Amino acid sequence: MTSRRPRDLEAERAALRAAADRLLAGTPLRSASKKLTASELLRESGLRRDVAYGDHKDLVEGFQARAKAQHCTPAAMHELAEQNAQLANATQLLAQERRTSASLRRITAELDLELHLAHNDLERSGNVTRLPAPRRSQPASPH
Repeated sequence: MTSRRPRDLEAERAALRAAADRLLAGTPLRSASKKLTASELLRESGLRRDVAYGDHKDLVEGFQARAKAQHCTPAAMHELAEQNAQLANATQLLAQERRTSASLRRITAELDLELHLAHNDLERSGNVTRLPAPRRSQPASPH
């Protein structure tokens, strides 16, 4: 006959509370689906269903009420969705700025070419005398 280890009800309650907090925060350790269900709470806490519903039904129901208050989506997921929307907006603004920058580069290249052609035309026409560049004044030499 095997002897059973005595149950630690407070440790079980602490495990359920910690699991509920992790699930509601969106940071579970064992749950891959991150759903806010009683089954995921049990998976996250590592407790059997009969143990949780037998001695700790109040904690399971409390978790279910908190999950319902969050509309079954963890608060962290709401925050991530909000950040994602902000990033999408920033991405659109960046794409617009890149298009604007590309247009300005093309315009600059065209204007540079036109200026160069205009200089060449003026030199070839012979009607314009090129003035010498202004001289820079020399600093007085210390004697």
